[in-house]
Amino acid sequence: MEGLGAAALASFAPEMNSRRVMRTLENLARLHHTCRQLCSLAYRKAHKTQWKPVLSSAYPMCPVQLHPLLWQQDTSSQCRLLTTKERKKSGKEKLRPIQPKKEKQEVLIRPRMTVEDLAKAMHKDVDHIYEALLNTDIDLDSLEPDSVLEEAWIKDIVKKSGMKYQWAILKEEKAKVNKDAVKRPPADPALLTPRPPVVTILGHVDHGKTTLLDSLRKTQVAAMEAGGITQHIGAFLVHLPSGEKITFLDTPGHAAFSSMRARGTYVTDIVILVVAAEDGVMKQTVESIQHAKNAKVPIIVAINKCDKPEADPDRVKKELLAHDVICEEYGGDVQTVHISALKGDNLMALAEATVTLAEVLELKADCSGLVEGTIIESRTDKGKGPVTTAVIQRGTLRKGCILVAGNSWAKVRLMFDENGKAMETASPSMPVEIVGWKEVPSAGEEILEVESEQRAREVVEWRAYVEQQEKMKKDLGVIEAKQKEHKEAYNKEREGLTNLTWRQRSTILYKAKRHSMAIRPKERVKSDRNTLPIIIKGDVDGSVETILNILETYDADEECELDVVHFGVGDISENDINLAETFEGVIYGFNVNANKSAQQLAAKKGIKMKLHNIIYRLVEDLQRELSSTLPCAVEEHVLGVAAVLATFEVTVGKSKIPVAGCRVQKGLLDRKMKFKLIRNGDVIWTGCATSLKHHKDDVPVIKTGMDCGLSLDKNIEIQTGDEIVCFNEKEVERKISWDPGF
Repeated sequence: MEGLGAAALASFAPEMNSRRVMRTLENLARLHHTCRQLCSLAYRKAHKTQWKPVLSSAYPMCPVQLHPLLWQQDTSSQCRLLTTKERKKSGKEKLRPIQPKKEKQEVLIRPRMTVEDLAKAMHKDVDHIYEALLNTDIDLDSLEPDSVLEEAWIKDIVKKSGMKYQWAILKEEKAKVNKDAVKRPPADPALLTPRPPVVTILGHVDHGKTTLLDSLRKTQVAAMEAGGITQHIGAFLVHLPSGEKITFLDTPGHAAFSSMRARGTYVTDIVILVVAAEDGVMKQTVESIQHAKNAKVPIIVAINKCDKPEADPDRVKKELLAHDVICEEYGGDVQTVHISALKGDNLMALAEATVTLAEVLELKADCSGLVEGTIIESRTDKGKGPVTTAVIQRGTLRKGCILVAGNSWAKVRLMFDENGKAMETASPSMPVEIVGWKEVPSAGEEILEVESEQRAREVVEWRAYVEQQEKMKKDLGVIEAKQKEHKEAYNKEREGLTNLTWRQRSTILYKAKRHSMAIRPKERVKSDRNTLPIIIKGDVDGSVETILNILETYDADEECELDVVHFGVGDISENDINLAETFEGVIYGFNVNANKSAQQLAAKKGIKMKLHNIIYRLVEDLQRELSSTLPCAVEEHVLGVAAVLATFEVTVGKSKIPVAGCRVQKGLLDRKMKFKLIRNGDVIWTGCATSLKHHKDDVPVIKTGMDCGLSLDKNIEIQTGDEIVCFNEKEVERKISWDPGF
């Protein structure tokens, strides 16, 4: 044991010696500094200077203060700071105060903040918020600047940005007072005065609705319509020879304009159902009957084209019975008038029937007080700006009236009738064009007059607030659903990884995502989906509404996804061209034009701009454009079929090649084309023939009934009874499987 202790002490001896040396050096350093301090005191007495000791950073363990070296010119070293009385008086050199540590920026947060609100609170842009949410399980594609963020997301973003959050002291937000404009209560019956009836003409396309109206108005509206079909809803005031006035609404009969027909029935008093005597009840006829029943409006049936030899009015009446429209001849209460709109036969009888029914209905209105009405159509005019066609239902409209419709308001500047003549007033049941809107309101919106412009702004702001609240609720629901979906996917992805280390989990997840990470986001979207972005521009709001309704029937998203990037009313502008370039889309215009600069810009950037004035032509063009995005299909055309009668081998060089002795049963065999080897109905091999011989001679073609020797792939075993088919392949354009219904 003593030997072991001696050995241990011997091993620790060098370490003990080094400690003694260090201790000795430390004492020498202290002595050296003490001497320098004494010299400094002597220097202070000799030169009568004041000094301020500063703790040396070089020797933090040493309590002794240092003094400046007398041979150095710069006496303001890091070891000490020497200040004379003269310098102190002049204040040339001052001690810098120690800078306090910079605190983190505080961000005031509150519940239900949007992306844009948080960016403003952090004094950052919206892109900064998106960057902070990268590498999380949040779907950034579903986040918009006005999307609501969850509380955990808000805190995470603030922390990642190197800031700290603080909850803002929120005042209890009082429920906003409803400032919407509403209709007036019903007027006193004693104040009501008679008004003209509002009559809507409905029926199937090309059954003569507009021609009937032309005959009543002595105009040629049908001749001016593109394709000879009505594609807008029109409001006209007709003066009858008897002095009576009737307001007619001419609606499109084409299948695409169902929403326009429905809108026409809800502002009307009477429906005239036009049915062609030779065609009978058609699809849009049935739809028109349903619209009238939903609006609870009485019907007058006008059987048109009775002058034709194939006309059969009785058949029309019997067909109407199946749709619960019972004519007077069959014991019902529906009036029926046989007419010829083209020749003007029996039109007065139709007008008298309309006036008689209006008298029975006792149509009256209040001509005083604030105006109420309905927008039939809206559009943007180059010279007038936003213009609406409306039917007044209550009050009297004058210039200077303040109107509200949807999210837009107007101070009436000008009023015109259907012929473009200026009007001073518009009483109930009168159609009128109104100029002065701040924005284009949607067709079908209710018009209400308010007291002042300030009141109009309050109403519009309130309606915008209500829409925003509804959108926020909808967005929150979508975000919650997305979050739940991503959370489930996240948990599923990490199943089976709980028992692994962090490094093992990271390696497995990296390998799983390596392929998707290698593809850029833009390339990944293109590889996943076939998409056609489009921009829709129309002359009036109703046209755009109709096109969008047609696009809602699109059901071929698996083949090509249809993405409506933007839609609006008015001519095609340069902004539309730039937007189409951004999304690589196509612009479709209906009854609109593009100015020269827009056309030049589209040609320069290679943007497709397609203008149409017939609705079904536009839809057909869109179908062709969608079909062009699909890859071509390959079709096989069989040229000939041969039966294998025998098999044998031919030696070529050192290898043996199997040869099939065949007889052509149908068509021909062409050596340049492709061949199939079929056995018991299954395709065994597909490829090209290596040789085709007839009586030991190489031939290009073998026709029906001829025998030949056919050599295929040497690795393919050919058996007697097999069938060989010669064919060629041809690429064929595919068509989108979307039927818009007309």
